Parts: sequence; C-alpha cells; structure tokens
Amino acid sequence: MTQENPEQRDGSGERLTYEQARDQLAEVVQRLEAGGLTLEESLSLWERGEKLAGICEEWLEGARARLAAALSESGEGDGPAAPF
Repeated sequence: MTQENPEQRDGSGERLTYEQARDQLAEVVQRLEAGGLTLEESLSLWERGEKLAGICEEWLEGARARLAAALSESGEGDGPAAPF
C-alpha cells in the first residue's frame, strides 16, 4: 500500500511518480544550465527544481523503508545495516 503524500504532487495536483519527478528535474537542470533566462525565470525554475528534488527524495526514502521492512520480515535484517 502506497501512502498519498501531498508533497509528491505537482502544481496541478497530479501525483508524480519517481520517474516523472526525476525526468522533470533533469529538464529543469538542463534549462538552467543552458542559460539565457531572466532572473525571474531562473528563480522559478530553481524553486521547481527544489520541489522536484524533494519529491524524488521522498520516493527514495519510502523505497528504503520498504526494503528495510522486507529484509526485516525475511530475517535478513538482523545483520549489519544494509547499504541503502
């Protein structure tokens, strides 16, 4: 069961998958690196990038928690901490 998190939504309210957020973040970075934007455009893109990076991090944290729980249930979580 996946929990809904309002932070994992884009500006339109659509819930983003990890892959969607990652791809959009890559586009934002490319646009910023290309330059030629106004200060306002750059700031807006940077803010969007920060939000997308946060969404990606939330997905990754959730994946780590699920892996840890699965390892714990299978008895493999008794050893040293997993590398994730």
